[in-house]
Amino acid sequence: MTAHHQLPATGGLRARLRRYWWVAGLAIAALVVVILAPLASSHPDGLERVAEDKEFLDTAEGSHWEWLPDYTIPGLSGDTSTVLAGLVGVAIVFALMVVAGRVLSRRSQ
Repeated sequence: MTAHHQLPATGGLRARLRRYWWVAGLAIAALVVVILAPLASSHPDGLERVAEDKEFLDTAEGSHWEWLPDYTIPGLSGDTSTVLAGLVGVAIVFALMVVAGRVLSRRSQ
């Protein structure tokens, strides 16, 4: 199809789809977290592995405060903790993107 021969779309449907695209994105991100977070490796990540291999991991200082230590929710254990930590991460990133989008859209007006 060329640009001149596109299928007509109703104004109402197009407006609703444009307005609620973020719902689909948020739902997909949450679904990915719920499915994939329990499958995450319990082995150290790349930087931690290098620190172990080079034997300087014990000299590292922990942070004084962590939001989601080791990608878990303190007080919870197992996959539930990992999934909830992932969902919290998705919510934080989503909120930051909404704020950034609003700030940038105001600047462009």
